[in-house]
Amino acid sequence: DDPSTQAFLLAALTAGGGITGYARSGSIPSIAAGLTVGALYGLGGLRVRNRQSYGLELALAASLLLAGSSVPRAIKTAKPLPIGLSVVAAFGLYRFGMLWRAQV
Repeated sequence: DDPSTQAFLLAALTAGGGITGYARSGSIPSIAAGLTVGALYGLGGLRVRNRQSYGLELALAASLLLAGSSVPRAIKTAKPLPIGLSVVAAFGLYRFGMLWRAQV
């Protein structure tokens, strides 16, 4: 139930997905987006674990970025990958959003 562990898991999922997208299709946007969102989740997780400021905000920003890119594609294409990314984003928005709300 530790938010830093959840942020690290989401970092691995998004970065791994970006790397997989690049390996399968040579997609530079996939690897760039996956590594960027993964880095935001990872940095947020580190900051939360070390009780530093803005950890939850970074993880929440990663979720917003992921949702902004995946939800419209999920609605438009109804393909499994954008739907899965949207679910990951929704989990992050809910989890980190509720934790952030509780601290302000």
